[in-house]
Amino acid sequence: MPCNARNKWASTAKTDSTHPPKGLFTKKAAAITRSLASREVSPKGPQSGMRMLNYFVNRAGSGLRVLRPAELEMVKSLFSKRIIKRRAERESS
Repeated sequence: MPCNARNKWASTAKTDSTHPPKGLFTKKAAAITRSLASREVSPKGPQSGMRMLNYFVNRAGSGLRVLRPAELEMVKSLFSKRIIKRRAERESS
């Protein structure tokens, strides 16, 4: 049975925890990380931004251009470092 965009659950998935601007995931790793970590995009904190990034990567799958997976993995690394740094700052305060 052929599967089109209307039948895929991901096409109708909605989130209220993050609000990424259109075209965000086509930018450089540092810009994506900054945007996803901001309160405007992820009002519930950077963990929400990381979940949105993982959701995007998982849903895009093989549809990503050749160089994009490496760039998005770099975003994950930068994001993890940012989350760890924020936790350390909170614990030392």
